[in-house]
Amino acid sequence: MINRELIRIKIVQLAYAYYQNGSKNMETAEKELFFSMSKAYDLYIHLLSLIVAVTSESRRRLEVLQSKTAREGFDAPSARLALNRFAVQLENNHQLQELVEAQKFSWTDSAEFIGHLLEQIEQSQIYKDYLEGEDSYAADRELWRKLYRALIQDNAELDQLLEEQSLYWNDDKEVVDTFVLKTIKRFDEKNGAKQELLPEYDSEEEKDYARKLFRAAILNADEYQRYMSDTSINWDFSRLAYMDVIIMQIAIAEMLTFPTIPLSVTINEYVSLAKIYSTPRSFGYINGMLDAIARYLIRQGRLMKKFDE
Repeated sequence: MINRELIRIKIVQLAYAYYQNGSKNMETAEKELFFSMSKAYDLYIHLLSLIVAVTSESRRRLEVLQSKTAREGFDAPSARLALNRFAVQLENNHQLQELVEAQKFSWTDSAEFIGHLLEQIEQSQIYKDYLEGEDSYAADRELWRKLYRALIQDNAELDQLLEEQSLYWNDDKEVVDTFVLKTIKRFDEKNGAKQELLPEYDSEEEKDYARKLFRAAILNADEYQRYMSDTSINWDFSRLAYMDVIIMQIAIAEMLTFPTIPLSVTINEYVSLAKIYSTPRSFGYINGMLDAIARYLIRQGRLMKKFDE
């Protein structure tokens, strides 16, 4: 699950904290990096279990309404959301059950939010269309994909709740949302409770990438900042925001440490990070600087890559 996009985000955050805290302890910082990435996986599990919590609340309310309708003679409410086959499969998933049990996070103390989200779902056009559509596993799974995108992916109330639960989750949710949606799409009814969730890391290669990139960025900081200074003829390097320096420092580390990653990919990824973490004008400056630095390193024979023509 943890991919290079998320790793870059975490390294930018941790490298900035490394200098701000003044501890300069590489071993401690590296441990913090991997702990931070593990918290992103915790969020992935927590968001999957949100679907289970909403379904459980829907089932509880359904039982109350069924008792009431039996007594008072009203029409029975629809049970499709409470018995949604995808959500029930997720609820029974062995891997999710084990991971949730190992976490200290739970939706039990967020009953008000769960109830509010359930009401939003039941009032949505997505849900109304679902009740009128075909009754199938595929429709059940598609319902939750649509609900997640419409009501969970961009939810200020949820964002506030997650921030209170873990400070590590502030910047993770946007990326983790894509993993949750990918997981929903991958679920197959025939796999039952043994459906595999996304692993924490796709491979050991990603962990190695994170470790090498972080170490290269920190241990070679003086050298990389000298490249920035030497190539900043058309820019005032001394007035550059410190976050910009950090972002370029990590980008240079990636250029020099990973020969198989194209220059255009590296530059684009870190320009995108500048749009999120630095000043409104930073991304244009960083784009120009990284281009100039890459060409400088190629001329010096330090970088054995070429720009895509």
